[in-house]
Amino acid sequence: MSPFAASLKAALRSPLLPFWLVIALLPFGRSSELGTVLCLIGVVLLFARHPSALGEHAGARLLLWLLGAYVVAALLSAVDSVAPAKSWSTVAALLRYVPLGLYACFAIRREEKLRALYVAVAVVVALWAVDAWMQALTGWSLAGGAEAERISGIFGASNLKLGPTLSVLSPFVLWAAQRRWGPKGLLLAFVLLLGPVLLSGSRASWLCYALVAWGFAWHIARSPLRFLAFAGMGVVLLLVAGGVAWKTSERFQLRVERTLQATQGSNPSLDVALSGRLDIWRTSMAMFEAHPVNGVGVRAFRNAYPAFAPANDHFVVSGEACGVGEGACHAHQWVLEVLTETGTLGLLCWLTGIVLAWAAWRRVGAAARARAFPVTLALAVMLFPLNTHLAFYSAWWGLLFAWLLGLWCAALYVVPAEDGGRA
Repeated sequence: MSPFAASLKAALRSPLLPFWLVIALLPFGRSSELGTVLCLIGVVLLFARHPSALGEHAGARLLLWLLGAYVVAALLSAVDSVAPAKSWSTVAALLRYVPLGLYACFAIRREEKLRALYVAVAVVVALWAVDAWMQALTGWSLAGGAEAERISGIFGASNLKLGPTLSVLSPFVLWAAQRRWGPKGLLLAFVLLLGPVLLSGSRASWLCYALVAWGFAWHIARSPLRFLAFAGMGVVLLLVAGGVAWKTSERFQLRVERTLQATQGSNPSLDVALSGRLDIWRTSMAMFEAHPVNGVGVRAFRNAYPAFAPANDHFVVSGEACGVGEGACHAHQWVLEVLTETGTLGLLCWLTGIVLAWAAWRRVGAAARARAFPVTLALAVMLFPLNTHLAFYSAWWGLLFAWLLGLWCAALYVVPAEDGGRA
């Protein structure tokens, strides 16, 4: 059995299975919560047998600090939320991320298990990409027909999350392909994911995937000249792929034409290019100015939006986002989401968490950083601030964020392979 197959088989067995299920079931709505439930049971059993286990794992303690920053921001905002029931229920739901992340830290103690999980996630994401290619070529995927303006793959036409998810999780596919087949495998994996990411029609995903490509080029170049060469090859490949997509996909052509309207220079053209997000961002700033301390309340954005939006606001009038009279669902940018919903106090919590994470990443050393590279890159592009984003306090995107955070804390502190026998 090849090392690749052995890693996949290992990931499909306990104890990695519950944590891996979160990603495997991600396209199927709330069914991915099955993994969080199994992780909760595993953590309860662990602490029943070993009450002092938390003190023995630096990654688990780091996770609690990071999740603490994330949850406390929401908790402070719920005190005087404009939608108290929604905010408090969100805060309660966030607590499920604690056992999810702790399970990762204690189940992935050795480097072999970390690699096995990387491979298992890569296989799942690669299958999503193959299904998306099938939809692009035939109009159909395992989840049915494509949406009118973009392909949706296994996520379905009513759930346009294919692009963001593929781009964020792409480092696992690229890492596994490079490890198994070298530079040729890395190139083939890049192309495999590039088509679906482009045809998903998500401009945020295009930028996210470009950042992933830049991150891998920097990681493997080891010299400025080689990095420039890799970057140049990547640009050429992107241009060729974009040209092919332009000629063969009306969906892609429409998205590019809308994006190019930003070059006309006027605010209306820029707003059209950004799918109306300028209006959302202006309204977000008005919300923050009215609630600067702790925001309007976590997940209360849609409830507060009509009170701060202009009378003729497109989203309030049309109801295309959350329903007539409600307006936009979230800020579409994570810094604005934090400021609007959790205020200055919430942003300070997030910045504290980022500083703690940076300090821990620097402290563990080069070897540990190399082992954690795929998940580090995934988190970095997910949080890249000069982009648009899904809601980090939503049930779905928040779950993916917490899953990556738990894996990252585990990856930084795994026992290296050469030390596995003494652990």
